[in-house]
Amino acid sequence: MTTSALDPRIEKRLRDAVERFQEVDVALADPALAQDIDRMRTLGRERSELEPVAHLASELDETVRELEGAQELLRDGSDPDLRAMAEEEVRTLEVRLEELSEKARRLLVPKDPLDDRDAVVEIRAGTGGDEAGLFAGDLLRMYRRYAERQGWTVELLDLSEGIPGAVREAVLLVKGTGAYGMLRSESGVHRVQRVPETESQGRIHTSAATVAVLPEAEEVDVQIDPSDLRVDVFRSSGPGGQSVNTTDSAVRITHVPTGIVASCQDEKSQHKNRAKAMKVLRSRLLDRKVSEQEAARARERKLQVGTGDRSGKVRTYNFPQSRVTDHRIGFTLHRLEEVLDGDLEELVSALRLAQQEERMQEAEA
Repeated sequence: MTTSALDPRIEKRLRDAVERFQEVDVALADPALAQDIDRMRTLGRERSELEPVAHLASELDETVRELEGAQELLRDGSDPDLRAMAEEEVRTLEVRLEELSEKARRLLVPKDPLDDRDAVVEIRAGTGGDEAGLFAGDLLRMYRRYAERQGWTVELLDLSEGIPGAVREAVLLVKGTGAYGMLRSESGVHRVQRVPETESQGRIHTSAATVAVLPEAEEVDVQIDPSDLRVDVFRSSGPGGQSVNTTDSAVRITHVPTGIVASCQDEKSQHKNRAKAMKVLRSRLLDRKVSEQEAARARERKLQVGTGDRSGKVRTYNFPQSRVTDHRIGFTLHRLEEVLDGDLEELVSALRLAQQEERMQEAEA
């Protein structure tokens, strides 16, 4: 594929991808590969990722040839009817080429290898007292309902409650294809503006909750020296079944070198609580590792989308106006009830599009 009709950068990256696709096909056809199941799976995944790029490259190549043929016919044609047909075909093919080029840009965006992971979602009540806890409870329900819509499963790792309906802190493990990639941009400070039920004067109060979305870590991602851990056991607090609040089953694990703490008191078994707390601790350590690697690059970004930056307000839920606004991309919806019921598709898609645009700019810089 060599033509000035295509952006040279896109052309080169397409050519490289096609060459790699052909190499992977040759490797997969080698009978000796059957002896190395892990490598076979790795190559199979790589092929499935490269296949749509190879098909698009072929479609682009064909469109370029057709466009060059139509342009030549336009240059050489003297018959008015033939020229009119050629002009129309050139216009159509130029639009098609532009559409395919844009599709290629998106397909060639470097994929974050963590996007396919399951996600650990942490929700904490912020400023606003009991109202903040109630809002954190709303967010917990929202993400559970969104997970249901996606066909994902949700496992509660830890829950600390306040007054009825209020959540001080909740930690969830969301399991499903692409869960982290879809949810990662939810990280940040979420703000609510509404009139609390206890407000007799009808005044609007502003409260906040913090959401942190971490990629679930595997043991190979983070090496933890057991001597670096301090494990404390204590009696569970809050509502629970028989024996939950009467035995020292709750577990708090501190990673001494970093000061990162994870706790779990949801299970009756101390062993199960420890396993869940370790899962959360490992994910927090991986998030710290990734955040440190991205810190310099994140400071240069105009959009803080997908960087794990939780320092600023990312979204406002305004009840009087039934409005939800994501401040990072200036995106507003006027259907707050549906959003809080888990209908996040439009918001998530807009954020992922902004994130993708950003990655494209970085890849082409």
